[in-house]
Amino acid sequence: MFPTRSELLKKIELGEDTFLECKEVTFKGGNIREPKQDKLADEIAAFANTRGGVIVLGVRDRPRDVVGIPVERLDKVEALVRQACEDSMEPPGAPVIERMYLPDGMGEEKPIVRVEISRSLFVHSSPGGYFHRIGSSKRKIPTEQLFRLFQQRTQARIIRFDETPVSTASFDDLSEDLWKRFATPRTSDTQEQFLSKLGMASQDDNGNWLPTVAGVLLASRQPCQFLPNAFVQAVAYRGTEISAASERAYQLDAQDITGPLDQQIMEACQFVRKNMRVAARKNSGGRGDIPQYSMLAVFEAVANAVAHRDYSMSGSKIRLQLFNDRLELYTPGSLANTMTPESLEYRAASRNEAITSQLARCPVEHDDFAAHRTHIMDKRGEGVPVILSNSKQLSGRLPEYRMIDDSELLLTIYAASGS
Repeated sequence: MFPTRSELLKKIELGEDTFLECKEVTFKGGNIREPKQDKLADEIAAFANTRGGVIVLGVRDRPRDVVGIPVERLDKVEALVRQACEDSMEPPGAPVIERMYLPDGMGEEKPIVRVEISRSLFVHSSPGGYFHRIGSSKRKIPTEQLFRLFQQRTQARIIRFDETPVSTASFDDLSEDLWKRFATPRTSDTQEQFLSKLGMASQDDNGNWLPTVAGVLLASRQPCQFLPNAFVQAVAYRGTEISAASERAYQLDAQDITGPLDQQIMEACQFVRKNMRVAARKNSGGRGDIPQYSMLAVFEAVANAVAHRDYSMSGSKIRLQLFNDRLELYTPGSLANTMTPESLEYRAASRNEAITSQLARCPVEHDDFAAHRTHIMDKRGEGVPVILSNSKQLSGRLPEYRMIDDSELLLTIYAASGS
């Protein structure tokens, strides 16, 4: 929003409105006197709760003068913005903070700080309460409207988050060979229309067509460029526990597994295959190999984690940990639609409808798994029963599902004894 100098200067010349706030920064000694941290948090939250906007620090609103910020104090101003977002907003905000020069009335270049706030998928509270932006000022959100806003944002975040447009991505970031795997477009469909039917494109509040979360995860080469936590962190450890004193010393192998979701699933399975032990046992037919884990169970477990995790949770990624006696798989997010760990074997529910629908169209190319199913996802809900039965048959112990702090699902698969 107003990304160039000329656009920003023209907007400042017109004055504050729903999308622009100008603030002079004043100092007392070595500290910032104005704006106060809590007041700045109120302004940022108001933009995030409405349609986004830009705060320009170093510009006086009346008259509309570029007064600037001393270069040596820019670090303090940036720290103030960060603290306002992290310490004075719930949940924390994540604006784009940019330092740039703007000319004052005499043409002299002055340093300013531009803070761009996107429309949030959450409802943010700040020290003054819940605010939204109306014209050039913030206003407290009326109770009834606040209730509706919570409903709308919760739906967007949890139920259909994967169909939310990603404002930092464009169609140029999607690879045609990746999205064409899922279906063949009709000759009358534009790219936007076709991807919209797949849940991989949507329009933002301004009517612009953008890739959705599902589109980025399934059809971009590097989803982490837009969703930094959309990867699998895989670690193989020596022994049965992690040493807090020297975790690295106990690591046998580690890999951050990125790329389109189907690629993440296959590479995570390959990581387990590479790092698990295989024992040889004699039987009536001669000699047989006994792996620690059923690779089919591992495939189903990782596919479920990638397809059903909560991608709206910042700072969370799927964690795959291998120990001598077990495999642990941590999936971010609470269970969807009143599911419990105990009901996973008997019920099926999806948080990410667009993602699961397209993974159900995505062919399985690895021979080991292709014999089990033709496509990655199974819409019949057979994944969990396969995980349980195959793992118990191999190790003699049922895998265990457990919720951690109602925000992360832990699956433990026990290794075959003697392997």
